[in-house]
Amino acid sequence: MRKILFLSAILLFSIGQAFSQAKKPTLMVVPSDAWCNENGYMLEFKDQGTTVKVPDYKKAFQEDPDLILVISKINEMMAARGFPLKNMESVLKTLQQNSAEDVMMTSKTTGANIMENPIDKLKKVAKADIILQLTWKVNQIGPKKSVTFILQGLDSYTGKQIAAASGTGNPSFTAELPVLLEEAVVSQMDNFSYTLQNYFDDLFANGREVTLRIKVWNDWGKDLETEFGNDHQPLSDIIEDWLSDNTVKGRFSTTDATENMMLFEQVRIPLYYERNGRERAMDTRRFTRGLSNYLRDTLNIPNKLTTKGLGEASIILGGK
Repeated sequence: MRKILFLSAILLFSIGQAFSQAKKPTLMVVPSDAWCNENGYMLEFKDQGTTVKVPDYKKAFQEDPDLILVISKINEMMAARGFPLKNMESVLKTLQQNSAEDVMMTSKTTGANIMENPIDKLKKVAKADIILQLTWKVNQIGPKKSVTFILQGLDSYTGKQIAAASGTGNPSFTAELPVLLEEAVVSQMDNFSYTLQNYFDDLFANGREVTLRIKVWNDWGKDLETEFGNDHQPLSDIIEDWLSDNTVKGRFSTTDATENMMLFEQVRIPLYYERNGRERAMDTRRFTRGLSNYLRDTLNIPNKLTTKGLGEASIILGGK
């Protein structure tokens, strides 16, 4: 009996050690669009005649001390569960330093400026695996207060919701927002964290999901049905073969294909790659650069690589 108990204890300890040593996703807490809109932290601009509203994160941090307190509390609770976090304030400062360069950057042909969603800019700089989008509201009934919250875990690359928690804490006489928030969130945080970790473990095993587009310049003179190589294969088949060899477990879906374009979705790329004996994070651009280089160096096809957000890349064939 003692031997069985001893072996069980060793097994439980080993499982606990394995989980504690598992790679954790990097997180960043961001106030939701709904919270920013409700509290007046939005910017408006015209896009082809349509008014578009985007969050003004900088103004929110400068004018709302409660935002700093709330994000700090969520950061603290996730850090206690072993999840590394990116600080949103620090990311915003980095963005501010880069903004002058973007303002000066214009198109060679049209003179247009760079247009990018603020959350895409945040994702690029933070390089967080998962965005924690937070909405909260303070309720008051007589002298008592409570907090209602919604916490959504979003994949930075696809925007898909992968975990969620919501609820309202018990009314309390305390006036401190972080305390009210913790009382509302704490009972659900373990299950929320467990769901995030399971999702990240699946990414680690099966690859991160991204989208890849292949396009053709209209003056190239060739297309995706043109045959290349010693085997005289259509270019579309060669590209599919490369993806099959380089994606995790050969997983991708050819959603659409014509002589002038191909669309690949659910392209599973590895989370990490090794260089100079060190493990580094893989992103969509670096993965797609491999295909771009293969087309240029092996098949002598000049091409241009562009990216949109974190999870989408395009290769335009026939020139830069």
